Amino acid sequence: MGEAQELRLHIREQADPARSSPKEATFAQSQSSFKLKKWQWWFLLFFYSFLILAGQTSGTLLGRFYYNQGGKSLWMATIVPSSGFPLLIPLLLILRSSSTAAAVATVSRPSISKLAAIYIGFGLIGTGDNLMYSYGLLYLPVSTFSLVCATQLAFNAVFSYFLNSQKFTPFIFNSIILLTLAAALLGVHSDGGSASGHNYSLGLVLTLAASAVFSLILSLTQLAFQKVLKTETFTVVLEMILWTGLVSTIASVVGLFASGEWKGIHEEFIGSEKGRVSYLMTLIWIAICWLLYGVGNIGLIFLVSSLFANVIGTLGLPLVPIFAVVFFHEKMDGVKAVALLMAILGFVNYVYQHFLDDTKENRAMTRDEHP
Repeated sequence: MGEAQELRLHIREQADPARSSPKEATFAQSQSSFKLKKWQWWFLLFFYSFLILAGQTSGTLLGRFYYNQGGKSLWMATIVPSSGFPLLIPLLLILRSSSTAAAVATVSRPSISKLAAIYIGFGLIGTGDNLMYSYGLLYLPVSTFSLVCATQLAFNAVFSYFLNSQKFTPFIFNSIILLTLAAALLGVHSDGGSASGHNYSLGLVLTLAASAVFSLILSLTQLAFQKVLKTETFTVVLEMILWTGLVSTIASVVGLFASGEWKGIHEEFIGSEKGRVSYLMTLIWIAICWLLYGVGNIGLIFLVSSLFANVIGTLGLPLVPIFAVVFFHEKMDGVKAVALLMAILGFVNYVYQHFLDDTKENRAMTRDEHP
C-alpha cells in the first residue's frame, strides 16, 4: 500500500494490463519510472489543488484590479500571466542537480524537435487564449467573467471524450447542460457596467472562446504527457511551464509592440490611481499568482488527469464572485445568483459521476484481490 502509486481518480493502473484501455495502459507504463508512496501522492494532490485555487482566484481579482486602477493595455494584461516563468529557473536547476533528476535523466526522452514543437505550439495557443481572457476581463464584471469561465469544465468533457477517452454519462451530460445554461443566462442578461452592450457581448463571446481553448490545451497537455513526454516528473512539469511561458511571453511582447500599445505603458505607470508602486506590485503578483496556478494545473494533469485539474479549477470559480462583491462592490443580482447555483449544480453532477466511477473501480479491484 505504501510503495508504488496505485491510487488514481480518473486514470488508473489495472492489475491486468489486458483489461485496461490502451490509454490507461500507456499512461500506466509511463508512470513506472516515477513511483510515489501513498502519502506523497495525497500530499501532491492537495498541494497542487491549493495552488490552483489560490492562484486562480487571486490572479483573476488582481487582473480586474489592473483595469480598475487605470490599466488599459490588453497586451500587457496578456503578457503578465505567462511572464512569471523565470522564477522557476532556480528550482529547476536544483532539481536537475539532485540524484532523483539524474536518475530520471537516464530515461529515454523525446527528440529536441518534438519538444520544441510542443512548447512552441502550447505557447502560441496560450498567448491567444490569454488575449481573449484579457478582453473578457476588461469588458465583463469579474463576477460574470468567472461564471462564464465555468463552462471550461463542459468544454473539457467534450475534448476529453475525443482526445482522452473520457466516457459520457447522464451526470456528465447534466453537468454540460447546466454550465451551458448558466453561461446562456448571463448572455441574455446584459450587466456590462461601464461597458457598452457591444463590448459586453464581445467580452462574453471571447470569454467563452477562451474557456474552450483553455480546455483544449488541458486535453492536449494530457495527450502530450501520455504519447510524447511519457516521463512524468515534477521536473518535466516545470520544464513545460518554463518553455511554454517563454514562448508565450515573447509572442505577447511582439504583439505589444506591433499593436502600438507600448506607447501608452509609461502613461499607465505614472497615471495609476493607486500609485506607481501599486501598479508594479499588481503586475508582479498577477505573474506570481498565475505561475502558481500553472504549476498546480499541469501538476494535476500528470498526477491525475486534465479533467480533474479542470474540476478543481471550476471549484474555485464560485469564490471569485463572492470576493468581487466584497472588494469591487459588484452587484450579485438574482440572475447572477441563479447562474452561480446552476454552475455549482453542474460541478456537483460532474464530481458525483466520478465518485460513482471510483466506487465501481474500488469494488472491481476488491473482487480481483479477493475472488
